Amino acid sequence: MKHFINTRSLITLCMLFSVILLNACSKQETTKTKRPALAPLRVNTITLSKKAIPIWQQYTGITKASSDQDIRARVPGILTKIYFKDGAYVHKGDKLFEIQQDEYLAALDAAKAKKKQDEASLALATANVKRYKPLVKEGLAPRATLEQYQAKQARLKAAIAGDIAQLNKAKLQLSYTTIRSPINGKVSARHVDIGNLVGQGEATLLTTIVKIDPIYTYFSPSQNDVRLFQKYRNKEKPYAFIEVQGYKQKIRLDGYVDFQDNVVDPLTSTISMRATITNNERKVLPGTFVYINLFINDKYKFLMIPPEVILSDQLGQYVYVVDENSQAKRVNITTDYENKYYVSIKSGLKDGDRVVISSLLKLRPKRALKTIDTTKTNGIDAILKNNNLIPKQR
Repeated sequence: MKHFINTRSLITLCMLFSVILLNACSKQETTKTKRPALAPLRVNTITLSKKAIPIWQQYTGITKASSDQDIRARVPGILTKIYFKDGAYVHKGDKLFEIQQDEYLAALDAAKAKKKQDEASLALATANVKRYKPLVKEGLAPRATLEQYQAKQARLKAAIAGDIAQLNKAKLQLSYTTIRSPINGKVSARHVDIGNLVGQGEATLLTTIVKIDPIYTYFSPSQNDVRLFQKYRNKEKPYAFIEVQGYKQKIRLDGYVDFQDNVVDPLTSTISMRATITNNERKVLPGTFVYINLFINDKYKFLMIPPEVILSDQLGQYVYVVDENSQAKRVNITTDYENKYYVSIKSGLKDGDRVVISSLLKLRPKRALKTIDTTKTNGIDAILKNNNLIPKQR
């Protein structure tokens, strides 16, 4: 009897505990279902519009000097002066070096003296010819004497012509003792010092100068890219600009493409091309690795969005748009042409769609949204303008 009572009491306690547990779960479920809805998420949007967009293609490239000059000694002598500092920027005509001039000044003076001497002899011979002509005509002097004076006159004229040539040579040799820059450019370190003998038996290399304004940029697109470029380009010398990623600043310089090689590299199936880039502040030196952006066309219409608004998962790429109920809606997309500034939409979006561009990690389908249209400041037109991607008419 005692065992029966204990068992019944235990059953009663279990039933009571179950009722309490069910009531607690019911209250928790009621509390959960009554949780208030999330407030609308504040987001920025852009409204899409299909329009003609300038198309740029980006490649990697290497800069090269537009002119590379070796400065050499053209006459022998002792180097007496250096007019520049190593690594300085020099202008065309600036003095760079001077070679000892004494020997060349003496040669110039000797050539001048020889010319004057022959000119004096020529004057005398000319006077004799003038004097003997009437005498020979009247039979008062032998013709042979006149012919001798005429021959001497001719020899002296020839000698003076030689003197002039020697004089010009002496002037030229003297001019070579002052070595000037043939171009505007950045000079290297000097290869000689004052007191060195230069130009003796060889054209001694003194320094080198590279012209860096403009500066060339060489790059190698694939032959397929070159075909497309030739097909769709709408300028004889298409625009281009280079970018250099610096530690503290990004450098951008503008120019144009003016050369394409006439052969394909059989190892890489690429074609070498060159852009001439304005570098008037001399920010970029030859041998610099750069990104070069090549303008192709701005006559074709595209539906473009910024690349940073595109999300992806196992189902592919997608964006969020604002539906007719001001809620977030996932839209799967496929893309076509793209670069770091914009992406062309092949399918999934249409004119007038409002694409969400902020708070992307907080978005979920059907999430209520409070939208702010920022097309003027964040749309494709603004991106083109802010990054100077609208070519000027030439």
